[in-house]
Amino acid sequence: MTKPDFETPELTLTQDVPAVQPGAMEHSKPFVAKAAHQEALGFPGELVDNWKEVALDKMSDLLKTYRSLPVFLDSCVKCGACTDKCHYYLGTGDPKNMPVARQDLLRSVYRRYFTVAGKFLPKLVGAKDLTEEVLEDWYKYYHQCSECRRCSVYCPYGIDTAEITMAGREILASVGIGQKYSNEIIGKVHKIGNNLGLPKPALADTLDGLEEEVKEDIGVDVKFPLDQSGADVLVIVPSADFFAEPHVDGLIGYAKVFHQSGISWTLSSYASEAANFGIFVGNYENMQKVAERIRTAAMELGVKRIVVGECGHAWRVAYSFWNTLIGPFDFLDPKFPIPQHVCEFTNDLLSQHILRLDAEANDDKIVTFHDSCNVSRGSRMGNQPGGQFIIPRQLLRAACNNFVDMSPETTHEHTFCCGGGGGLLTDDLLELRVKGASPRMNALQRVIEDEGVTHMAAICAICKSQFSKVLPFYGMGMDMIVSLHQLVGDALVLDNGH
Repeated sequence: MTKPDFETPELTLTQDVPAVQPGAMEHSKPFVAKAAHQEALGFPGELVDNWKEVALDKMSDLLKTYRSLPVFLDSCVKCGACTDKCHYYLGTGDPKNMPVARQDLLRSVYRRYFTVAGKFLPKLVGAKDLTEEVLEDWYKYYHQCSECRRCSVYCPYGIDTAEITMAGREILASVGIGQKYSNEIIGKVHKIGNNLGLPKPALADTLDGLEEEVKEDIGVDVKFPLDQSGADVLVIVPSADFFAEPHVDGLIGYAKVFHQSGISWTLSSYASEAANFGIFVGNYENMQKVAERIRTAAMELGVKRIVVGECGHAWRVAYSFWNTLIGPFDFLDPKFPIPQHVCEFTNDLLSQHILRLDAEANDDKIVTFHDSCNVSRGSRMGNQPGGQFIIPRQLLRAACNNFVDMSPETTHEHTFCCGGGGGLLTDDLLELRVKGASPRMNALQRVIEDEGVTHMAAICAICKSQFSKVLPFYGMGMDMIVSLHQLVGDALVLDNGH
């Protein structure tokens, strides 16, 4: 690995609040989307001449469309409850990464043009003109927010910084300054069906290879069906599950679960992506267009239910947005009218004794669990409040004899982001990603030292990719991160006794 041109934060075991370092990350910003990437999403290809007028018109539209946005912009009293809750502030010390300060980048412009006091007494209420310098700050710091919503847990008014970030990004894209990483990916989904731009023949070949690999490994004909009409279940997975480590081991785990349960299932070449980067851009039209591929595939294949794989924001979009984006799901089995998470699906089979796990198969590991942000703070699993915390841990305890949790202030709804979510999983933001991961790394290091933890499981594709990249920066092996269903698949007792 080439030595980075930044310093990795030192692990402290306890999470200290850093000294304020103004401008510490003002150099950090992602690559700007090319014209082709912008236009594919319905945005202008470059900064428009009348950008200020367009930006203010877009802000006006968002304020009218989403009632929460003006409430969030109006209700902050600068109490300070959120200032030290953002992993990017904790990792960088840049005050503009305090959630309240990041909100104020948009709030100050909102007050200048959309409040009476701001129009006549701007300095009195902290109102600012929309200038090119302000627009540049938006681009930098709204791409230093992973939309993880941790700050909203601590805000006494429930202000959701993620929604403000989404609004800021959508305004930027609408004037021609979109982010290359997210916008290019969304375009690939619109055109081909997945983030990787993987066409059907390549996908089919990949799945055939996985069948051969599993047969060679365990001697069982575990199938990875594609475009099978009449299957009971359509499984929608993040495209990383098709090839990347440790994601693919999770896909193998899903396949083993379906094989042993006897429930027919299929993947779709048309909708071969669970992820929906439309939410990162903050643009509901693109989010809906991506999601519609899944509804179309489910109807054309004639499935009875939809199961979503291990991907945090994919599950958030499915659980919290699908019904209004692409519902109703009246064509599915009435017993399963909404999508299920694969963890929920597997846990149900275990509770019915349809599956049996031998936890001794994972006795070479001491496992902890990373609660992914969009699962923890943007969705739920099952019918029990807190099911998104309970169900994955039930599976881990069933699959592993040696499971320990990290400190409670860093798990469940208080979980720290991996540092790469929200459309920031790109190497042009590597410094931000490494520094933003430091709070989670501190908590992980503590259970490594206290409990001997060897592996950390996650149920989010972005988390897995992010940790694979940043763990070595902190002296940890990149193979520490594993898919939860890898552990389930390794412990699953199959029909040949394996």
